[in-house]
Amino acid sequence: MIISLRISDEDAALFRKYAELNGVSLSEMIRQSVISRIEKEYDMETYREALSQYKENDETLTLEETERRLNGKN
Repeated sequence: MIISLRISDEDAALFRKYAELNGVSLSEMIRQSVISRIEKEYDMETYREALSQYKENDETLTLEETERRLNGKN
């Protein structure tokens, strides 16, 4: 798939230089940047959901307690 992107000459030069310094193509640098942004937003949403659940029930368990519960050995 080909995607067009309109950017200023200054931004284009900055992007090219950054990609060059990191030894990747401009396309790969942009792809990695977008994926990283999506992952960060997903991580923040997951964090917010976990925090909300924790505020509703602040019980914490050790790993051993969690394994016992998951294995039905309350």
